[in-house]
Amino acid sequence: MAEGNGKTALVTGGSGYLAGWCIVDLLERGYRVRTTVRNPARERNVRAAVGSQTDAHHNLSVHSADLLSDDHWDRVVEGCDYVLHVASPLPASQPKNPDELIVPARQGTLRVLGAAVDAGVERVVLTSSVAAIRGGNEGLGRPLDETVWTDLSASALTPYVQSKAIAERAAWDLAAGRGMRERVAAVNPGVIIGPLLSEDRSTSLQTIERLLNGIPAMPRLGFSFVDVRDVADLQIRAMTVTDAGGERFIAVTQFLWMAEVAEILRKRLGPAASKVPSRTAPDLLVRAIALFDGAVRSFTGSLGRRTDYDTSKARERLGWSPRPIAETIAETAESLVDHRVVDVPGRAGATS
Repeated sequence: MAEGNGKTALVTGGSGYLAGWCIVDLLERGYRVRTTVRNPARERNVRAAVGSQTDAHHNLSVHSADLLSDDHWDRVVEGCDYVLHVASPLPASQPKNPDELIVPARQGTLRVLGAAVDAGVERVVLTSSVAAIRGGNEGLGRPLDETVWTDLSASALTPYVQSKAIAERAAWDLAAGRGMRERVAAVNPGVIIGPLLSEDRSTSLQTIERLLNGIPAMPRLGFSFVDVRDVADLQIRAMTVTDAGGERFIAVTQFLWMAEVAEILRKRLGPAASKVPSRTAPDLLVRAIALFDGAVRSFTGSLGRRTDYDTSKARERLGWSPRPIAETIAETAESLVDHRVVDVPGRAGATS
């Protein structure tokens, strides 16, 4: 009998990158899946993306619901056994007003969690981020684990970091206040990469996209990467394993500097990686570029700084075993080319 055994899981934000892969994985495991979109016109795109990976999408229903409105959530959640709350804003650049991210992240999380608890679901899994762990703790001197929380009083926190920490804190406070902490779990991913499901792509793929497109030089930046399919797998493990209730789980495979990512791309793609830079940009130059590039500005506080994470909890308690990140980087690059997101020489699917 399939793992899902006829149970129903709701995945919020079905048109998103991670949500799409969560839907695919759940359908493949035999679950009935509901998902939400803000705009009903997006249903066709969701079904096309999911259908590119599985023929089980007849077990998928798509519903209209907005994180900024109370409308429809009770109806959407009713009858569900599980909820994966994946929907949350991930901007290409940071807004000047932090509330543009904080309000929808916090209010949306509370809205979904409240409806799920009221409906009596078995488990809600919140997609948080290592941003809710890292902020203000970069110099702690050890790998960060799930006991660490972003220090909201720390200086220079980006609106995105604030939004993830505030939203996750609010979720745990609500769960504790309702006596339902064991029915909630959180997954805290790093930078999510991996194959695309459609031409729509996540902001989290920008590092590889920019390298393939040939930025003049690389900033001294590094990221803790993880495969989107491995995050989806961990979400479902956190959803179903009894002991996962009331716990946070970091989803990170490996920290890599951009120069190391570039080396992997050159090695795996050969001539197709001819635009990938080999030079490193001085920090001063990067800070100057950040004055005009909001995406770069988001990371200037991390120049030359490495943060590692302890993922033993996810591996040991939930049996999580992510795939090698070099394979994921290569697959991400191939997918960006195949979906004509980047134009590289000598590759099928290139636009010139």
